[in-house]
Amino acid sequence: MGSMRKKPRPRRSFASEFKAETVELCRRGDRSVGQVAEDFDPTETAVRDRVKRAEVDAGERDGLTGGEREELAA
Repeated sequence: MGSMRKKPRPRRSFASEFKAETVELCRRGDRSVGQVAEDFDPTETAVRDRVKRAEVDAGERDGLTGGEREELAA
């Protein structure tokens, strides 16, 4: 019996507005991260990461904001 590994999902890109909308649904409490991922088709990990970044940018969670990350990259 060989291993039955799932093929990785192809990398997809989503519009910034779409990403912001999925984050807002999670942050408002309308839907869980899992529900958003199931309903709109990004991976659950991607949605969770976007929510965390939004919380950092809003000062609700420790970490580098988007502007700080850009500054370090430059």
